[in-house]
Amino acid sequence: MDGILIINKPKEYTSHDVVAKVKKMFNVKVGHTGTLDPMATGVLPLLLGKGTKLSEYLVNHDKAYNAVLKLGIKTDTLDSEGNIIEKQEVDTKSLQLQTIEDTLKSMIGKQKQVPPMYSAIKVDGKKLYEYARSGKQVEVPPREIEIYDIKLLEINKQEQTIAFTVYCSKGTYIRSICEEIAKRLNTIGYMKELNRTRVGTFSIEQAITIEQLEENKQIVKEHIIDIPTFFKDYPCIYLNEEQIQLLINGVKLHTNNKDGIYQIQTENKDFIGIGIIKDKMLKRKLIIN
Repeated sequence: MDGILIINKPKEYTSHDVVAKVKKMFNVKVGHTGTLDPMATGVLPLLLGKGTKLSEYLVNHDKAYNAVLKLGIKTDTLDSEGNIIEKQEVDTKSLQLQTIEDTLKSMIGKQKQVPPMYSAIKVDGKKLYEYARSGKQVEVPPREIEIYDIKLLEINKQEQTIAFTVYCSKGTYIRSICEEIAKRLNTIGYMKELNRTRVGTFSIEQAITIEQLEENKQIVKEHIIDIPTFFKDYPCIYLNEEQIQLLINGVKLHTNNKDGIYQIQTENKDFIGIGIIKDKMLKRKLIIN
């Protein structure tokens, strides 16, 4: 069983928990391409079997989320799992439709973002949350991210919450986005809920739950994205048996094709793997057959 399986991660599960469950169910090697916080739900692509070799093609994907921001309260983790460290009255203007829409619109574009202290990013070989738990302050370098689009979904004035959807680059922390939105609304806030709806081309509509797999493991056959399907939009190079054997043995082949990543197929159009062309030389990258 080789390929990609899109899981709709449930709340309170870590990404590692999901990997461990699927690995136990199918007795295959399983990996993932990026963690989701335990409180978060949604799209978690899993790599099964030889699919674990695809991780480098998945790490740079843009992502989309639905989030709920709670105003007037700040937590140490910037989400609902943390301890409350500050409370503040929320001005009624901060919950007005036009004010919120203008504020969300102002978030669009490239920007520098400082990752939250309660994150797994490493500074000097140590994870930020380890510094945070020990009470040690450390300078966190900002990273460039981009918000492509952000739209209001709902305002709940009674609960003082704002639901919105955001489409952003990899490495974007929605907790930090929530904190910044609250700041621009002249208050404080934390991320109350988070649901990831898309990772690259993988959407929540493709995802299945752990419960569905537990009820019927056979449905994995209907949902797994095999390796040839994942690379179906890449250009092809067709090789004869002798050329394929040479490539498998590590020999570089001369070609007039442009530099890039290519599907390697037999003359009968059977998928063999992936190769990279550089300076008119084809080198094997991933062979699955």
